[in-house]
Amino acid sequence: MSKATHKAHSFEIDVRWTGNTGAGTSAYTSYERAHEIAGDGKPVIPGSSDPAFRGDGSRYNPEELLLASLSACHMLWFLHLCADAGIVVTAYADHAEGTMTLTEDGGGHFKEVTLRPAATVKRGGDTELARTLHERAHHLCFIANSMNFEVKVEPTVGAE
Repeated sequence: MSKATHKAHSFEIDVRWTGNTGAGTSAYTSYERAHEIAGDGKPVIPGSSDPAFRGDGSRYNPEELLLASLSACHMLWFLHLCADAGIVVTAYADHAEGTMTLTEDGGGHFKEVTLRPAATVKRGGDTELARTLHERAHHLCFIANSMNFEVKVEPTVGAE
């Protein structure tokens, strides 16, 4: 019987504030929330806060990036599991939605996120097995397993 091994994986990312308009943070209204998210040799992701918090709506905010991380992690596990099961996925899209609640002290937290992945499998593929693989993908998703709120998955699977 083999002994299970646990491997640690480390990740790094750089976030740089680019919103100093000349006065720094001398007042809440004196600075922009603009920032850049970058990794070694990777494209820069333009970030800001949500417009409700004086942010730039044309840039990604941390809340959207959280949804994107959950959605991408689920998708990557699902594609992996389908490949292992011999199911050929030909298209995949997700529409993720989250609900965040603010607290009286100005903080907040997410209450829930719902992923709505829609996968298309090659004609003749086992759509029912593909649908059940969404459950396994959700169970294995590193990001979903790290959340302290409910992450729901409402998948649809169709054939070409």
